[in-house]
Amino acid sequence: MMLVTKPDATALRKHSGYENWRPAIIGVTVLALVGVDSLVLPCLVGGFVLPTGTVEDGESPENAAQSVLTGLPGGLPIQRRVAVDEVQTRRRKVISHLVVTAPLAVEEAECLVYRDPRADMGVLRTAEAVSRLTEPARARALLGLQALAINAMVYNRNGATWHLESVPAS
Repeated sequence: MMLVTKPDATALRKHSGYENWRPAIIGVTVLALVGVDSLVLPCLVGGFVLPTGTVEDGESPENAAQSVLTGLPGGLPIQRRVAVDEVQTRRRKVISHLVVTAPLAVEEAECLVYRDPRADMGVLRTAEAVSRLTEPARARALLGLQALAINAMVYNRNGATWHLESVPAS
């Protein structure tokens, strides 16, 4: 006689896929350019961060970016989306759209307010701004600046660029 037992539930869980147990988190990151050689960065809890917010259902990343940095009478002058970054975490996918503003004047940049009121805004030269970011934020900022420089749209999945397309001249 053969004894049949149920498989151990924990053993099954170790081998089952964790993808997308929850809906994806969709966000937008704004690279606010000042002139040709500076960026606007919020300083939050002693460190510089890229200005980031969420994209609600049915909202475009460009419209969502308007609520990340406020303070300009006509709204944030979004130039275009330069990158989409996808990361599959254990239980959900995180999708981040990276948009770039048209170059702002220093006076306009000084009027910007980050969505987190604890943040102090700073205008830094691009090289200094990038060096003060954490490694993941630095990689995202450099990816966006490179895509802007070569007039491309970059798709990045789990840290690897998997698609690059040229953006038609406007």
